This record gives sequence, C-alpha cells and structure tokens, in this order.
Amino acid sequence: MENTNFLPAIIIFLVAYGIIISEKLNRTVVALLGAIAMVVFHILSQEEAFHVIDFNTIGLLVGMMTIVNILKRTGIFQYIAIKTAKLSKGSPWKIMLYFSVVTAVASALLDNVTTILLIAPVTFVITETLGLNPVPFLITEVLTANIGGTATLIGDPPNIMIGGATNLSFMDFLINLGPVVVVIFIVVLLLLKFIYGSQLKISEENKAKIAEFDETKTITDPVLLKKSGIVLLGTIIGFAIHQSFGLESATIALLGAGILLLISKVDVEEILTEVEWPTIFFFMGLFIMVGALEEIGVIEVVANQLISLTHGNVFVTTMLILWVAAIASAFLDNIPFVATMIPLIHSIGATGMDTTSLWWALALGACLGGNGSVVGATANVIVSGMLHKKGYKLTFGDFLKIGFPLMLISVFISMIYLIIFYV
Repeated sequence: MENTNFLPAIIIFLVAYGIIISEKLNRTVVALLGAIAMVVFHILSQEEAFHVIDFNTIGLLVGMMTIVNILKRTGIFQYIAIKTAKLSKGSPWKIMLYFSVVTAVASALLDNVTTILLIAPVTFVITETLGLNPVPFLITEVLTANIGGTATLIGDPPNIMIGGATNLSFMDFLINLGPVVVVIFIVVLLLLKFIYGSQLKISEENKAKIAEFDETKTITDPVLLKKSGIVLLGTIIGFAIHQSFGLESATIALLGAGILLLISKVDVEEILTEVEWPTIFFFMGLFIMVGALEEIGVIEVVANQLISLTHGNVFVTTMLILWVAAIASAFLDNIPFVATMIPLIHSIGATGMDTTSLWWALALGACLGGNGSVVGATANVIVSGMLHKKGYKLTFGDFLKIGFPLMLISVFISMIYLIIFYV
C-alpha cells in the first residue's frame, strides 16, 4: 500500500477517536462511519476491511452475552446477593466485603459490566432497607468489578481483545494475572474500609430487617437455572482446555450459547435482541480503523519510534506501556486504546523483542486504569447513571477522589509484580 494513504488514514482515525472521546455523538455510529471512510477513501478494500475484524473477540462477546442473558432470567444473581446479605447479619462492612467478593468473582467469570447490571439493583434494595447511603457500596462494587475482571480472558473487554490477538488462553490470563489481582483486591478493600468506615453504622432495628428477606422467592425458573448452570460450567471448563483441542475461545462461547438456546426453550429472538449489538458494532468499526493504520504502516512507524525511545529495553518498554495504558484508560475509553496498542505490540515483537511482559502490562494498565475516573470504564458510567436515576449524586470529582488514588496504588502493585516476575 502506498504511503499516499498515510495522511487521510491518520486524519480519519484521529477525528473519529476525538469524537469518541468527547462523547458528543454515539460512539458506535462514529466508529462505523470511521471504518466506512477507510473503505470509501480506498485505504482498505471492503474485503480487507472484513479481514481485519477480529471475529474471535466478536464471537466471544456474543456467546457470553447470550449465555448471561438466559442465566439472568432464573433469578440466581438476586438469590446470591440476598443470601450474601443475610450471611452478613446486617453488618454494613460485612455486606460491603461479601458483595465485593461476589462482584469480583462474578466479573472474572462473566464480565464486569454484566455483573454490575445484576448486582447494583439488589444493592439499592438492601441499602434502602438498612437506611444506608448506597454510594459507598456501589463505588466499592464497581472498583472491585474492574479489578476482578482483570484476572481472566473474559472478565474485561481489553482482555478479550488481547486474547483474540494472541495465543494467550483463559488459563494463561488466570495464572499470570490472578495472583496480582488477589493482592490488589485485598489492598483496595482495606483502604475502602478505612475511607468509608465512619459511614457504615446502622441501628439494631434495621439490622434485623435483613433476616426478613426470602432469597428462595427470587428463583423464578429452577429447571432453566440447572440447564444454564451446567452450560456455564461447561463453557468455563472449555475455556480452560480449548487450546488442547485446537479451538478458539469464541468457538467455545458460541457452542455454549448455541446449546443453551437449544435446550432452554426461551424465546430466541428476545434473547438475541438483548445482546449489546451497539458494543459489537463499535468493536467492528474500531478493528477496521486500526487495521487500516496497520495495513499502511502507521503502526509500524510508531512501534519503531517507541523502540528507539526506549532503546529496545524490555523493562523500560513494559513500564511505559503499563503506566501510559493506566493513565489513558482512566480518562479515555480503554477499548479503542487497546485496539490501537495490540498491533503496536505485534510490531514491536517483529523487531525481535520478547513481548510477553508487554501483553500483561497492557492488560493490567488498561483494566485497572478504568478505576481512575467515572468515565474510565463502562461499568462506572452505568453505576453513575443508576445513582442519578435514584436521586443520588456521583460527580466526576467525587469518583476521582476515591478511584484515582486507588488506581495509582493498584498500578504500582502491578509494576512491582511485573518487575519481580517478568522483567
């Protein structure tokens, strides 16, 4: 491809990226128009545009969204939340602690956005019953959702994208990121107890109200729950062993979704309507725009500049990617950032540098960076919107005061971890 396409490609990408960051227009529409512009201006042919879409990421997202959409119909998430609240015997700190554990684990096994959509409504019911401000609980849940989602291939969109672009499996993510995520989770929770401790006091009368909840009433379809549970467990086992069978993670997710649609007797059209298609098409548009930059050599030029800047030093490059990813992801959407970084790291690898630590630095920086501000991750935006609807205020500044310092501490722990084990 001739370098005459350099300038139009960069202009299209930067204009689209700028509008996505500004949130003035719908990000899916902007990404799709940017992708189409790359074809209209002959930077990519239509065939090449389809070729650069990472269908492993797309398939994994659609498969998991379908499974979760069926599973949430059973009422199991409400059951777990109420059961957890009862185990706490009405102690606000224990409720915060237990809900954080449930949120982190569910985020690792499903994904952080879905987990927040399911756990937040129950949190409102419980905090209203206890006469407590829901803001500390929801901020804690959203922070731990983003931390928990960092641990696995399917927990956070950046990891799904990194997994799709590399040969890193579900177990690779769990083994390499799981240990540091557990440490970060514990440290952040202890700091949140210190921050919110004074607000976690309730009367004995309100404590007793928790015992009146009946979690068994939340299970609306026990048969569907059994079927969904078996398929979800089978899918997670499939993620752990898919490489042994020469299969991609998307194949496992779509197989699980297909089997569950077949055996669950749900309305297929209704389930598929609930898949977050705007997110799927946003990914497709991004893949095409970034693929165009890669195709004409822009990414390679940036990679060479980065290597000359760090003198090809793995340690310096790893630290640079970790911190740039974290700070950028705190204020920008981490999905387009990661979409740009993936081919960049591939280009760095083509020069002969070992990129293992770079992939883990990108995953940790992008996922944990989301905790830095209210716009840093989709889950944060969802919680902010829910609080606003209920009449509570969570401003950009309010979230920043709590999230940004905790994000910096999380990334610092990640940095020590990467230095000790990888570089």
